Amino acid sequence: MSETEKKYQELAKLLISYEKLAVAFSGGADSALLLYAARQVLGPECVLAVTVRSELFPERELAEAVEFCNIHDIPQEICEASPLSIEGFCDNPVNRCYICKKDLLGRILCIAGARGFFRVAEGSNLDDEGDYRPGLLAVREAGVESPLREAELCKREIRELSGRFGLATANKPSFACLASRFAYGERIDSRRLAMVGRAEEAVRELGFTQVRVRVHGGLARIEVEPDEIFRLAEPACRSRIDMACRQAGFDYVALDLAGYRTGSMNEVLGKDAD
Repeated sequence: MSETEKKYQELAKLLISYEKLAVAFSGGADSALLLYAARQVLGPECVLAVTVRSELFPERELAEAVEFCNIHDIPQEICEASPLSIEGFCDNPVNRCYICKKDLLGRILCIAGARGFFRVAEGSNLDDEGDYRPGLLAVREAGVESPLREAELCKREIRELSGRFGLATANKPSFACLASRFAYGERIDSRRLAMVGRAEEAVRELGFTQVRVRVHGGLARIEVEPDEIFRLAEPACRSRIDMACRQAGFDYVALDLAGYRTGSMNEVLGKDAD
């Protein structure tokens, strides 16, 4: 038995111990594997997916989450939320994710409790411990379970297992909420969120899968996978992306030569102390 299989068995044991479980389900690879495993172990009557609809996520993500639940016969509730209305969120402080996650988890817990589900889990994995993740503090404070992390499953293993189970999310690009595109201190509002959404969609339409459009004032800093940088920089492609980003509302468009990496906005944290 491989190490990955042993970890999955540990995950199954954890899920069995919960007896009934609601899963905060975004539609991404991590929460999809968690939800699928819970469905397999506990059965559909003892599992509930709760998916957030808000201005921080494109409708495409919601539609894919709904489709996943339909395919795998998993009951689902949609949690309506508006993080822009949370005090302090739009100022975009370094603990923005904590502010948002605390509110969203409170809403999810209420929805789950009303359906008789008093254990709630979310899909963070072992790799999430290597970055600045203030949202994980909100998870712990809310008493929400993190079984993938507890079973010590990393992203690579989650994708491997998802592929074995034939899940459509096995190779789905990572996606974080649109608020993560803004440099800390940059004010977040619905207009600028829409700018980011339109710009990223334009890049995806050209065949780029892993895309981030980071916001620095009127500048859009584009991240794609390192091996796709040369294709993006080709004159015809570069011109289309530049035009699309300007039409979305940006004044300047730049290509990040380091390429896509998670948490790139966190790279400046602590520099003032050096």
